[in-house]
Amino acid sequence: GKQAAEQAGRQLVAGVEAAFPNAKAGSVETVSGKVSEELLTTGALSLALAMLGISIYIWIRFEWQFGVGAMGRLFHEVALTFGFFAVTQIQFDLNSVAALLTIVGYSLNDTIVVYDRIRENLKKYRKMDIVPLLNLSINETLSRTVMTTLAMFLALGVLLIMGPDVIFGFTAAMLFGIFIGSYSSVLMSTPVLVWLKVGSHSFVPRTSADQAGGERIKAREDDGAAV
Repeated sequence: GKQAAEQAGRQLVAGVEAAFPNAKAGSVETVSGKVSEELLTTGALSLALAMLGISIYIWIRFEWQFGVGAMGRLFHEVALTFGFFAVTQIQFDLNSVAALLTIVGYSLNDTIVVYDRIRENLKKYRKMDIVPLLNLSINETLSRTVMTTLAMFLALGVLLIMGPDVIFGFTAAMLFGIFIGSYSSVLMSTPVLVWLKVGSHSFVPRTSADQAGGERIKAREDDGAAV
């Protein structure tokens, strides 16, 4: 519990001072296993709710296939960021949870831009195949994505090198997450639309005129059959 954590902290400081007489401990902060468990539970719940909320929002604004694509992309980025912490052994704390939530929000912004262009092109080029249409939409938004990512790289790079140690984990996670997000919009969110059979019919329903025309054609066929 808390007392055991405090005792372990005091023993650690005493051991360091015994081994290094010139060492000084300004302050000692201890975290019990219960607090660590609450951090893990709360952080995981926050990420899950954020990803679910984003997917529902995209589902409502676009179509359900786009929500699935956004969920896959977010899961990909969060999973790789967790792997980054595991490989580098950077301390995972509340700042790291904030970094993950920020990455999820940043990815939403980029995803909305790409998906909105895809929706516009689906309405504009109704006879174009889905793969060339996705390539066209990505190319049309690629310059915006690259410039935004480079600007974030510059700001976070300076903060990573010259910033305080207390936010090093946050900055490193943000830098890695944005790098992952810069290509996952192409490799993760758009291929899902092909697998889920997205097409021009997803946003352009048949008009009443088309329906009336279909009824007239059917009526002529019935008359011909009767004759």
